[in-house]
Amino acid sequence: MGENKFIETQDDEPQIEAEVKKSSTPKKDNPIGKTLHGVLDGSLLMKESVVKILPFVFFLTLLAILFIANTYYAERTVIKIEQTKRDLKESRSEHIATKAELMIKSKQSEVSLRLAPLGIKPTLVPPEKIMVIIDTTVKK
Repeated sequence: MGENKFIETQDDEPQIEAEVKKSSTPKKDNPIGKTLHGVLDGSLLMKESVVKILPFVFFLTLLAILFIANTYYAERTVIKIEQTKRDLKESRSEHIATKAELMIKSKQSEVSLRLAPLGIKPTLVPPEKIMVIIDTTVKK
């Protein structure tokens, strides 16, 4: 196999001249730089075309402000809806717990146990039906 050797090029001088030539060419005017300079020194706002479109710019600004306000309002509404959902869930669970407790306390055996200290006992005689007979004959 062959040996690796470092080969020096003699073209170093023309490259330096080419770099110097590139830097000596005049730069083109940058439109972004001109606009930025015009904004910073205030001369851009004094042009007649800019003054003509100012109402439209104000209108767009108003629309942007309304859009931002609407977004905040929507977020606040979503937060309120979520809070209401949590409250509803809590109220529903409280309702179910209270209903279950009421069902337990309203059983006949529970009622008789609670009324026993007061001397009230459940009746052993079944209830009877009361019949009312209405006379349909009319007397004159």
